[in-house]
This record gives sequence, C-alpha cells and structure tokens, in this order.
Amino acid sequence: MNIKITKRFDPWILISTLVMVSIGVIMSYSASAIIAMERYGDHLYFLKRQIAWVGIGSVLMVSVMLVDYEQLKKATLPLFAASVFMLVLILFPVFSKEVGGARRWLVLGPFIFQPSELVKVSLILYMAHTLSRKADKIEDFTVGYLPNLIVLGALAMLIAIQPDLGTAIVITVVVSMLLFVAGVRMKHTFLTLLCSLPVLAYAVMFVPYRKRRILAFLNPWDDPTDSGFQIIQSLLAIARGGVTGLGLGNSKQKLFYLPEPHTDFIFSVIGEELGFIGVAFVLLCFIVFLWRGLRVAMKVDDLYGRYLAVGFSLLISVQALINIGVVVGALPTKGLPLPFISVGGSSLIVSMVSAGILLNVSNKMYVKKQP
Repeated sequence: MNIKITKRFDPWILISTLVMVSIGVIMSYSASAIIAMERYGDHLYFLKRQIAWVGIGSVLMVSVMLVDYEQLKKATLPLFAASVFMLVLILFPVFSKEVGGARRWLVLGPFIFQPSELVKVSLILYMAHTLSRKADKIEDFTVGYLPNLIVLGALAMLIAIQPDLGTAIVITVVVSMLLFVAGVRMKHTFLTLLCSLPVLAYAVMFVPYRKRRILAFLNPWDDPTDSGFQIIQSLLAIARGGVTGLGLGNSKQKLFYLPEPHTDFIFSVIGEELGFIGVAFVLLCFIVFLWRGLRVAMKVDDLYGRYLAVGFSLLISVQALINIGVVVGALPTKGLPLPFISVGGSSLIVSMVSAGILLNVSNKMYVKKQP
C-alpha cells in the first residue's frame, strides 16, 4: 500500500498577507517621512526599520508555516509562561519604558518589545490546546469553562493596568469567540458578561483619560483642541481624500496635524492619499483574510487546528475592525495598530507569525491509499 501526502497553503491567505505587508511598507514611508526627518534627521528612519521588521517577520512566518502545527503544542506552555512573566516585568520601572503615560514596553538591554503582542499568540495557542484537550468537558463550568475564564481575566487585567485597554478588549473578544465555537453554555457566558459589566463601567467611567475619550467619541467638537483633536483630524483626512485620494505622498494631515499618522492612524493617511478606492481595497484584504481563515477552520479535521484557525483569523480581523472603527469615529480611541500595515516591530512580527500559523493549518494533507 502506497501513501501519498501532499501539502499546500491557502493562496488567498498568503496573497492578502503579502499585499497588506507591502501596503504597510509603502505607507510607512509616505506617512512617516516628515516626522522621521523632524525627529531623527533621516526621512528613511521608519522605512528602514519597517523593512527590517518585515524581514524578521518573514523568516518567522515561513518557519511556523513549515513545521507541523501539532509540534506547536510542545512550545505552548513555555511560550505562555514567558509571555506572562514579561507582562509582570512590565510592572517594574527598571525593566520597562513609559511612552505617552503607558508602560507597555519591556526593555532588555538593546531590545525593546511589547509583551502584550506576544500574549496574543501564546494565549491563542494555549486556548486551542486546552479546548481541544477538554472538548468533552467544555460544558462543565468548573472544569471546562472556569479555568479558561480565570486565565483570560488575569491576562486582561495585567494588560489593562499598563494601561492598554484596547489589547485587553481584543484578547477578550477573541477568546470569548473561541469559547463559543468550542461549545460553552450560553448561560455561563451571559453570567460572566453580567458580572463583568460593573468592572468595565468602572474602568471606563472612573478613569479620567478614558472618560475623556468616551466624551470625545460622543462629540469631538466639544473639545476640538484636546480630547477631540485626534478624531477630528482623522475625519478631515478621510473626507479630504474623496473617491480617488490626493495621491501617494500628498497627505496634508500627516504634516503634524494628525498625531502619530504612521502608527494607529495610518488608515486615515491611506484614506486621504488613496481615497475610497484605497480604503476599500484594504478592507477587502482583511475580509479575504477572515473569510479564508474561517474556511480553513471549517474544513480542517482536528479540533486543535480548527481552534488555531478561528483564533488567529479573529485576532487579525478584530484588531483591524477596532482600529478602523476608531479612525472613522465609530469607536472611542483605543491605541491599537492596524495589523500588517502600521509601523511597529512587535505588532508586525506578531501579525506575520499569526498569518504563518494560519497558513500552516491551511495545509491540506491528502492521503491516498493504493493497493
């Protein structure tokens, strides 16, 4: 008996990933050149760093694509433990760097990294492994649901106190969807949501800067020079772009009007320079990524691979949805980068690794038995 095994990757996931990374490289220069020149005296400063991060991300993406994703189970607990340890280190000023009032960056010698980005990957790996191992007990509150809820709650709290409520919301939404797909009882989910509402209300309404963001979201024109400034400048950029845009490199809002146009608000620059056509194309790329990722989840045979596909498809898509929602004024400001496109090493590398794992799961192994 002969056994023939063939591997292949989902082409649309790969194409959408490469297209978005390419858009990110192009827009990183367009959105950052003026700021880079003013801050560092080198208009290529952010472009060179982005290209370097793309190189590192590409190596890691290909690496996780080529290993059997079942082998990722062996790395899950060490990676998860390391990411939690780094989140704890963030709490100590000697190991961390404060930027804009938030302590999210871990400093280890010459290396600066955002541990919450690593948590996104390690948490999905952990949840996929745990949920597939306890598939027959997922409806049991104390065995199948509560342990996962405690892990999620602890990590979300560690991230939220940095403060980084945006990432805490992303991992909460993704893990909640994973639990739903795994088959948790709806009454458990509803009870958890009911109990968490007071905590969420306190985190939003009784923390001054978050309260200002909510008020700015409701009516940015009440404080156009302070709390409403970002969203007003973002909306002006998108409105100015029209259908076809002002042309690549011709954004006006990036000229020190729009804060950090190369990171959280790079979608605004895309809208201004490439217009509705440009933003529609970016949205299409994310839709294709989500569609093909969920298609992989439906077609893969084993639960572990299914949960990996669901988790990483949603991780990229939920974060993109929140980022774009903030940029167009549909959500309060969160401080989340746009996956694959925003300038930033930690975010880009984690996005590419996520795509690599999803591509790995998309491998189709056809076993043909011949007499």
